[in-house]
Amino acid sequence: MTIKINELMSSSGVQFGTSGVRGLVKDMTDEVCFAYVAGFLQYLTENKLLFLGGKVGIAGDLRSSTPRIMNAVAAACKGLGFEPINYGNIPSPAIALYGLYQKIPTIMVTGSHIPDDRNGIKFNTPLGEILKPDEEGIRAQKITIPSELFSDEGQLHQTNYLLELDGGAKSHYIQRFVNFFPKQSLQGVKIGLYEHSSVSRDCFKEIFQSLGADVTSLGRTDQFIAVDTEAIRIEDVELAKQWSEDYNFDCIVSTDGDGDRPLISDETGKWLRGDIAGVLCAQYLDATTVITPVSSNTVVEKSHYFDNVIRTKIGSPYVIEAMQKAAESNSCVVGYEANGGFLQQTGIECEGKLLAALPTRDAAIVPLAVILLAKRQGLRISELLDRLPKRYTFSDRIKNFPTNLSKQFIAELVSGSLEKSLCNIKAQFSGCSSPVSLDKTDGLRITFDTQDIVHLRPSGNAPEFRCYTEAETEEKAKNLNNYCMKVLTSLLK
Repeated sequence: MTIKINELMSSSGVQFGTSGVRGLVKDMTDEVCFAYVAGFLQYLTENKLLFLGGKVGIAGDLRSSTPRIMNAVAAACKGLGFEPINYGNIPSPAIALYGLYQKIPTIMVTGSHIPDDRNGIKFNTPLGEILKPDEEGIRAQKITIPSELFSDEGQLHQTNYLLELDGGAKSHYIQRFVNFFPKQSLQGVKIGLYEHSSVSRDCFKEIFQSLGADVTSLGRTDQFIAVDTEAIRIEDVELAKQWSEDYNFDCIVSTDGDGDRPLISDETGKWLRGDIAGVLCAQYLDATTVITPVSSNTVVEKSHYFDNVIRTKIGSPYVIEAMQKAAESNSCVVGYEANGGFLQQTGIECEGKLLAALPTRDAAIVPLAVILLAKRQGLRISELLDRLPKRYTFSDRIKNFPTNLSKQFIAELVSGSLEKSLCNIKAQFSGCSSPVSLDKTDGLRITFDTQDIVHLRPSGNAPEFRCYTEAETEEKAKNLNNYCMKVLTSLLK
């Protein structure tokens, strides 16, 4: 059977999101996964980034559907004449890093932070994470599926395409941090490691302990838990506070499912916002240029820690493209997203050691940098936060919100002239002060005369409507977000 990837997107319900495809597990049949991987591999060969017989690295998270999909990925590699290498259950940044090191393409099976009934496939070329032009090239592929390999339901007859485990990528990722940071640099630091079902949990424990930290494992589970670092569950907020009271930790650390988004708390168990942790991480690394999406907290500009701050659309491909351009004329270029994922475009030297570039979201660097910044300044993490400008953000989302409805709502708000658009917003959000400026870089970002900010954005890879708010106090940012959530929820009635 021959099919175009663009047609497959329409017929299967499995769509491109950030750096790969995502969909419901029931829609991600072996045949659909095989087809997407085949399109990726064909695109690489067309662009001379992969040659017949070449190696392709494969890894996955701890979701229940991941082993089956990893097998389908390996089947596609073998079917097109390439050698699949099984790097096992490791973080997304670990497999991406090893692909850069080995100069091979890699594929990560993960749905990141979304529930267990969904999954996804992330693609990395030998040069790094796929960008939007790469996505277009993959979508344009026309591939042939060997139907004899599959049942009528689209499942592979064989389940043993994946080879024995190769531990090279996991070890390489751990040593990246252990070798760069000073020996025993975390000596005396008490860390609570919230493991849940994060694929990073074992790597994190080894990294922290190797650097001298006292690590206590917390909340490990075999059942997948969807931890979203942008919309932290109430139960995780309560757990962190209780653990801090019980154990007297310096901080609690965790990640989302595939380990590219971090969570770090202060000593009271209060989780840091990802865009605040990103600022502190960049400060510790002495970055000169910081790239971050338009949704991130304005602390990054108001702190005056960095020579240049560049804003982009939301999504790591946009951050990476901007980092690549900035690196042409800047020495230390990094990026971060509001979800906490940290990206490093240029290598960083310290005391004769080099932290190689890793231009994809990584979670491990963030807690390490924040903890060491606090130690360097002789402060607790909460005291680090007190030194930042007083700007607070809050975010939430409405699940199962039709994407067409959210886009229509934004389009109606900004129809006509700027003056008319501001009047539309004032009428719709009557509980806010007067809007004074708009930014349509990604969704709609509204600044009010009080300097409060409301950013409305339909999710790019799920039927969700997200709202980010910013104000001079935490309570005001949260109350503003709650108000906006009520306005958006009313659209569904």
